[in-house]
Amino acid sequence: MPLDRSTIYLASRSPRRRELLHQIGVRHEVLAQRVKAARGPDVNEDVLPGEDPRDYVTRVCRDKAESGWTRVLQRKLPPRALLAADTTVCLGGEIFGTPADAAEAAAILARLSGREHEVLTAVALKYQDRIELLLSATAVRFRSLEPGEIARYVASGEPMDKAGAYGIQGHAGAFIEEIRGSYSGVMGLPLYETARLLKLFGLGPSA
Repeated sequence: MPLDRSTIYLASRSPRRRELLHQIGVRHEVLAQRVKAARGPDVNEDVLPGEDPRDYVTRVCRDKAESGWTRVLQRKLPPRALLAADTTVCLGGEIFGTPADAAEAAAILARLSGREHEVLTAVALKYQDRIELLLSATAVRFRSLEPGEIARYVASGEPMDKAGAYGIQGHAGAFIEEIRGSYSGVMGLPLYETARLLKLFGLGPSA
């Protein structure tokens, strides 16, 4: 069967990534993967010993794309390209993923307070044996945060499913003093890089 160019698969449950794809007019269908299950997650998101943040985020993104494509084949789904992404926050080489609980979220935000960190988002597009991957790197500086506002922000629940324990599109936008790079990349899907990948495959509104 020929490639269906009207729609892509999105290997992510993130509502923010869906919103960003809608923003640039890309039709997509969510292809859910296991995060926590008896057989374990589809992708190992643990940081490997000595792994550099850029190597980490590109490895996880590539693995998400490969795992998602395996599911397409297993389910005998219509032939469409598959988009995967992964975002991480790093400070001085230390990687911050999504916090496990409120205490970890507060500790991460305290570390980021008054400092500049880097948000890395890798995005990959796969169809059959072909896979292409691009990386977005954005510098973000937080103003100094008071313990009370960190506690209130954590209590809102907003940090709990986000790399680095914050969402730039939410209340934490007020924490950000400066950003150099991709706003959409900090949200979780860099639109410039995503559009480039789609064009490479002859897909998307700008193809």
